Amino acid sequence: MKIVYCTPSLYIAGGVERVLTTKANYLAEQPEKYDVTVILTDGKGKPPFYPLSEKVKVINLDIGFEELWQLSFVQKIPVYLHKQRLFRQRLTETLMQLQPDITVSTLRREINFITAIGDGSRKIGEMHINRQNYRNFANETSPIKRLFAKWWMWRLTGKLRRLDKFVVLTAEDMAAWSELDNVCVIPNPLLATAAVRSTLTEKRVVAVGRYSHEKGIDLLLQAWSRVEKACPDWRLDVFGAGDTAPYETLADELRLDKERYALNGPTKDVPAEYAASSIFALSSRFEGFGMVIIEAMAAGLPVASFNCPYGPQNLISDGVNGLLAENGNPQALADAIIRLINDAQLRRSLAAKAVEDAKEYSIEKIGKRWEELFAEVTKKRLA
Repeated sequence: MKIVYCTPSLYIAGGVERVLTTKANYLAEQPEKYDVTVILTDGKGKPPFYPLSEKVKVINLDIGFEELWQLSFVQKIPVYLHKQRLFRQRLTETLMQLQPDITVSTLRREINFITAIGDGSRKIGEMHINRQNYRNFANETSPIKRLFAKWWMWRLTGKLRRLDKFVVLTAEDMAAWSELDNVCVIPNPLLATAAVRSTLTEKRVVAVGRYSHEKGIDLLLQAWSRVEKACPDWRLDVFGAGDTAPYETLADELRLDKERYALNGPTKDVPAEYAASSIFALSSRFEGFGMVIIEAMAAGLPVASFNCPYGPQNLISDGVNGLLAENGNPQALADAIIRLINDAQLRRSLAAKAVEDAKEYSIEKIGKRWEELFAEVTKKRLA
C-alpha cells in the first residue's frame, strides 16, 4: 500500500515532526506492507531532526513558505498566493506520478485543495491541536479578525467534510466537530519505549516544550519562583526550540537563582533528560494531546500539569498517575510540584502507575489503529 504524508518540514524539533516521523518509520518497517513517502514544502537540504528510516522516501517540493515569516502582512499576500499556486501545481504533479493509495494531510496549506486532486488516493486529514486553538483564532480580540476567523473555519469545515476520514487526538475534540460525520479518534504514539527509567532520586524538575505562548513557560517560571524558595536544593531544566530571551528577562524579574534553573535549546535525547530527573512539569495553556506527558510517564516520571484543554485530563488521573493543577494558576502548579518533591513515596506510586498507563500509547498499538483505518478507507485487508 502506497502512503503519502504531506507536511511542511521535518528539520524542526516539533511535536508534529516527531509524531509523523514515528508513524512513518513504523509503517515503512512493516515487512512488504507499506511504501511510505513524505512530501515537504520547506527545509530544502536540511536533515530531519528526528531519525528517519532509510525506507521512508522524502520529496521536497521546495516551495519555501518560510519566506513569509520575514514579510509584512501586505507583502505576504502576493507572495503567498504565488507560492500556494506553485504548491498546488507541484503537489498535483507529484501525486499523479506516485498514484498513492492514501494521502495524509497534516492540515497545513494543502488542505485547501488536497481533495480536488484526482490521483485516485483516499484523503485523510490529521489534526495535531484542538479545534478551539487551531490557528490561534481563540485568542483573537479584534472584531474584524474574529469575523474572519468564523469565515475561515466555515470554509475549513467544508474542506474537512470532503475527506475520507478526519482524525483527531481526543474524544473531546471529536465532539467539537459535531457538524462532521467522518471524524475518528487516534491518539499520538510514543516516540519509543524508554530504555532507561528515572530512579526518582535526582533533585531535578524537567520540562520540554517550545518557547511560545501556548506552552506557558512564563507560567512555569512563575511557579518555579515559589518552588525554589520552598525547596532550595532542587533545580529546573527546560528544553525546547525558540527564543529564550523573553523568558530569561522574566526569570531576572522574578529574581530566580541562575544556578538552579536553565532554559536550554532542543535536545535529540529527550529520554535521557527524563531519566536524569524526578518530576516532569507541564505548564501549557492548551494542548492538542500532550505527547510529552506520555513520554515522561513512560520514563517513570510523575507529572505535575495544568489541567488545560484538551490533553492532560485524558492522560492524567489526578492523584493516581500524576497531579493536575488548576489551569493557568502558577501557585497551583507550584503546590503540585512541591507536593511531589516532599513526598518520595507519592512520587514512586504515581510513577509506577504512569509507566503502566503509558504502554497503551506504544507505537505498536497506535500504529495498528492506523493500519486498520487505512484498510477501512481503501477496503484492503490487513495481511
